[in-house]
Amino acid sequence: ELLKILLPDSAHLQRADVERAVRRQKAGKWRGDLPIALYSMEEAQLALDQCEALPYGKLLSLFDGIDLEFQNAGHILGSAIAVLDITEDHAQKKRCVFSGDIGMKGKLLMPDPTLISQADVVVVESTYGDRLHKNLENTEAELIDVITNTLNARGNIIIPAFAVGRTQEILFLLIDLVKRDLLPHLSIWVDSPMATAATHLTQRFFEQLDTESQATFQWYQKNPGAVDLRFIADVEESKALNKIKGGAIIISASGMCDAGRIVHHLQNNLPRSQNAIVITGFQAYGSLGRRLVDKAAKVRLFGEEVPVRASVHTIGGLSAHADQAGLLDWLRGFQSEPKSVFVVHGEPEASAVLAQAIRDELEWNNVVVPERLHTYSC
Repeated sequence: ELLKILLPDSAHLQRADVERAVRRQKAGKWRGDLPIALYSMEEAQLALDQCEALPYGKLLSLFDGIDLEFQNAGHILGSAIAVLDITEDHAQKKRCVFSGDIGMKGKLLMPDPTLISQADVVVVESTYGDRLHKNLENTEAELIDVITNTLNARGNIIIPAFAVGRTQEILFLLIDLVKRDLLPHLSIWVDSPMATAATHLTQRFFEQLDTESQATFQWYQKNPGAVDLRFIADVEESKALNKIKGGAIIISASGMCDAGRIVHHLQNNLPRSQNAIVITGFQAYGSLGRRLVDKAAKVRLFGEEVPVRASVHTIGGLSAHADQAGLLDWLRGFQSEPKSVFVVHGEPEASAVLAQAIRDELEWNNVVVPERLHTYSC
């Protein structure tokens, strides 16, 4: 169900990137090769037509001698660890486990990632293999402080957020803080069509959330007046938010502030010192979000220089990816050392640091950061 949202949007963004590059090339502002869209909207739909859902824990025979089973990775709704059991020429079965993106133990919304007891080969992610996240208690305290101070100053809180995963985490956290009387009644606007669709999907599959989040969702259903939560549908409604000068929490995409409706909200709210911008996710170098995090005095939006007078707060602890401790904790679930461990899906330094941590702390020997275009036998 999430792919129905994400895959066409990805195709749309790729097409937009190509069209933007072509315009810049015609204007003499583009050097080098033009980007190529990996797939079109039509191809995305053809791929969706071939998709088949596989529940967690159900064994599927892909081919003769190759069985697949998914387990919950605890990352976002539907994220999965892939467990492949392979038997070649009646030889002894070999188990290969692909971690996918592993979630943080004890994180918001999702249950803890499933522990796998045995594997011959493990392929593990390393997105945050070289760092530790803030704990949730500190994250909550920071968020409460920012929101309370901004509302007391009669300002707005603007939260750029990725539409899938992060927006839902923030919503559940805010509702939970109100439920625990740690925040007053809140007025929240979600201004992102994709985030709205993903939130409704999360509500639809709420039985797959962790027990605490299920309880929060059920409390909100019984107490809808505790939080004034509104989902913005069209552009005119989005523009109308510009009239709100204080008391609003606006959550909008994109998470790095480079595109989408969030740019308009920043243009409207950055110049006012009583407002707050809350950054909750990774901001890539060169992105608008990164410039805000780096304390830029002004930013260029829609061809105009906009002064940054609003306070900018970076609040960690909401990552959907496990940190180094979380990845090691998941790997400790294997009851014996795998024959081979491949550390992938991370910046080179993060992968190298995690690989060394596995060798040092778990005392596993055959741990490799694979090189591009190399073939490995297990």
